[in-house]
Amino acid sequence: MIDAKAVEALFTRADGSFLFARWGRPIVPVVFGVQDATMSILKGAIEAVVALADHKMAETDPELGANLMIFFLRDWAELTQTPNLDRLIPDLAETVARLQDAEANQYRSFRFDADGGIKAAFVFVRMDDAMAEAPAETIALSQVVQTILLWSDKAFLGSSPLAVLENGAAVLKPEIADVIRAAYDPVLPVAAKDASMALRLSARMAAGQGH
Repeated sequence: MIDAKAVEALFTRADGSFLFARWGRPIVPVVFGVQDATMSILKGAIEAVVALADHKMAETDPELGANLMIFFLRDWAELTQTPNLDRLIPDLAETVARLQDAEANQYRSFRFDADGGIKAAFVFVRMDDAMAEAPAETIALSQVVQTILLWSDKAFLGSSPLAVLENGAAVLKPEIADVIRAAYDPVLPVAAKDASMALRLSARMAAGQGH
């Protein structure tokens, strides 16, 4: 099990601020740009991570219809050609330019409710050579794990939240699974800006280990 300091680092952003948030409503996913076979893999990954968190999914979101939108594309320029996407992503043209300059292959944008909980997430995956070589199951699990909580922008820069088994299959690292389970404990708030939240998460993780 990781200690409170390591938990705090997972939600401490590059500017030094602490920000934790989990979904405050059931998740309603929709996926664009993949074939049916990949769609079922993604749906399976979402269901598995939501079950791990003991959270809920729904058929529709009363405010947004779908609140977890996952887009797969070949080139970031495709985003500027997608109708109405600029309504969902503020400063879309600037964001696309930044992603192109960085040669990024993934990007996530979140929306929050009045309590600070996640109410929507938009996930974009550019299928560059590195992504194309990764199994669909690995990409799906990685993206869903990174969207189930508002992790720090640098949480997984040095290491993936996944581990690869000898047979090549990717699984969620046990310590990250523990953080997700603890984060959705009903006694904890849906969002927090104080680093003491890391201590509360760590305490819930320790309690969970006792079962």
